[in-house]
Amino acid sequence: MQCNVGGIDRVLRITVGALLVILAITSVIGTWGWVGLVPMATGIFRFCPAYPLLGIKTCKKDSGCC
Repeated sequence: MQCNVGGIDRVLRITVGALLVILAITSVIGTWGWVGLVPMATGIFRFCPAYPLLGIKTCKKDSGCC
């Protein structure tokens, strides 16, 4: 797995995912908030399985991750 999620994308994924999980834990939005685990995981591992299928790569070539 070569990373394909860049810095800003990564921060947004982790933030939105954590927010959804927190809202699910506190029963504000219900159980569908657990879907936030998916963007959190893709942000933490810096790999999104959908990106290669769509030909997207948000990390820079000269950065340390890619």
